[in-house]
Amino acid sequence: MLESTGIATPAMIKEVFPSEERINRGPVAVIECFQRIPCNPCSTACKRNAIENFNDINDRPKINEDQCNGCGLCISRCPGLAIMIVDGSKSKKELIYKLPYELLPLPSEGEIVKGLDRAGEHICDASVIKVQNPKSFDRTPVIHVSVPREYMYKFRNIRVEG
Repeated sequence: MLESTGIATPAMIKEVFPSEERINRGPVAVIECFQRIPCNPCSTACKRNAIENFNDINDRPKINEDQCNGCGLCISRCPGLAIMIVDGSKSKKELIYKLPYELLPLPSEGEIVKGLDRAGEHICDASVIKVQNPKSFDRTPVIHVSVPREYMYKFRNIRVEG
């Protein structure tokens, strides 16, 4: 399915997602990099060495979930926008996602945006908690949103109505 549509299958998504138990302990990176390509900025950005060093520049990233603290340095470094942070420690009803977002307009804190699945279809509303856009992120803002927990494996992005 990935090769024909560009959309990962549910099995592929579950393969890269941390366990729900790990997500409930606090923020952790999810790396949806499904193909072997010459890329490694995520591993060089990680100050905790939670993303293992590559033996080959074409390796897919592997994360040590116990070393990852969800800081998000890797999010803006990924040229494929394939990394997000998921945090289930704050609420039993919602998850916090930190997402790369390179479109305009940027959302504002407190704004309700459309939560999208991997096909770009609206699946839920999401509340913007924080918008990070420092120069060090190299024009890849990171948006923090709150999403109903039932969409843990389906949610992937947002759309700002404007």
